[in-house]
Amino acid sequence: MAQLKKGISPLAMIAIGAAGVIGSSWLYLGSDFFAAFGAGGTIIGMALGTLLAACVALAYSELTSKFPRAGGEMVFAYVGGGRLLSFITGWMLIGAYGGMVAFYVTAAGRLLTAMWPAMETVPLYTIGGETMYLPVLAIGIALTLLMLALNWNGISIGAITQLVLFSVMIVLAVAVVVVGFGSGSTTNAVPLFDAAVQQIGSPVGATLAFLLPAFAFLAGFGVVAALAEEADTDARRLGRIVTWSVLLAGTFYVIVLAATAWVLPWEETADLTNGTIEALDVAGFPTISFLAFGIGVLGVLTTFLAVFAASSRMMLAMARVELLPRFLADVDERSGVPRKALLFTTAIGLGLGWLGPGALTWFLNVGGVYIGVVWAVAVLAFYRVRRHYPAMAAPYRVRYGWIPGVGALAAVIVILGGVVPGLPLSLAWPAEYLIVAIWIALGLVLYRLAPRSLTRPAALRALLGEHYDALDVDPDGADREVRAEAPRSG
Repeated sequence: MAQLKKGISPLAMIAIGAAGVIGSSWLYLGSDFFAAFGAGGTIIGMALGTLLAACVALAYSELTSKFPRAGGEMVFAYVGGGRLLSFITGWMLIGAYGGMVAFYVTAAGRLLTAMWPAMETVPLYTIGGETMYLPVLAIGIALTLLMLALNWNGISIGAITQLVLFSVMIVLAVAVVVVGFGSGSTTNAVPLFDAAVQQIGSPVGATLAFLLPAFAFLAGFGVVAALAEEADTDARRLGRIVTWSVLLAGTFYVIVLAATAWVLPWEETADLTNGTIEALDVAGFPTISFLAFGIGVLGVLTTFLAVFAASSRMMLAMARVELLPRFLADVDERSGVPRKALLFTTAIGLGLGWLGPGALTWFLNVGGVYIGVVWAVAVLAFYRVRRHYPAMAAPYRVRYGWIPGVGALAAVIVILGGVVPGLPLSLAWPAEYLIVAIWIALGLVLYRLAPRSLTRPAALRALLGEHYDALDVDPDGADREVRAEAPRSG
């Protein structure tokens, strides 16, 4: 069977990890966030979310260095928890990544309308109170096909593209931040919580309520783990890149959002339509506003490219152990690309993307719940792998093992806050609950229909490849958990 090819340099992997987190929607949804959570809830919530995500990322760092294979979290869950837990993890991630792909099918056109409102012509239909226009849908479809093309002949082309785009994004962001802080005032940013206190009840409530969308925004660092098999670097450095990615991206978010609150009274920004982009224009900096728009365009491309590739690798990993149809594990021999999985990712993105701008926050909030589940499972796998394979070498090792648990606890709280009705973090009724229910029901059907022909040793060999031998093994070749479960199949 053909294998994935190593074509991602260390710098490109950092760009993929960080740019996989930094998208574009935060630039124009900043108005909605300021209105709902206040500047304080948004900025402090993002900073808190970054720290909690970094706690979880430490677990990813160690596990990625041990198991640098396609599928990332799904692989960790299989080694540390077994078949069912790995399916839950993979299915949640496909839902999150697929939702992100669908998100950008609409978000790309939505971003362009911020500069060219005339694009909102030829209305097609209305969902969630928002109208989908033909030009917006056409741009989304074209962009999705472009992502497919960039991935079709190998990961190296997409990786180089990602590095170039991310570098330009950083340069533009520096200009936006310098103008924002240099021309604004502290009086624009304070008081931080007036509107949020009225709507949610307290500054703490506003900050915590923002964690659900914050987790969705910060989710992309898992892309490094998902693409680890194709990284052309040593395992120790690869592990470090995971945590670097989330810290770099989270810091980027916090600084630019703070500059947005600084350049114009944030209550005024909350009444605008397009967040940072429009705030800079209203403050008298149309050129810098256009640069912010450029960041958004680049953010669409970089995030779209990262999650598009990661989604296909997650499908490939699940198919390797027959948790999805086996044909999704096929890899083109010449290019080393899972082309069938790429086509399936394209179908999911286009299939959900037609829902339009009314579904943008649906994808974010539902994705936040999915990611919360995945983070909690990944940290559980971190502890179980340490316990069951104590002699296994860790090229990158977390010094204080309790830290990932802090992030996992926060993830569980956010999950509960999202699914329990009536709380500040609760999903929107009925659309978001319906999306989650349908996705879970579909997953249950697929899991029940999936064949169980592989024993655990065979499944681990398929997932880990040459890294299987690094597990603690007995002379007969069975690892400790395998030996205990040998009478059972799958």
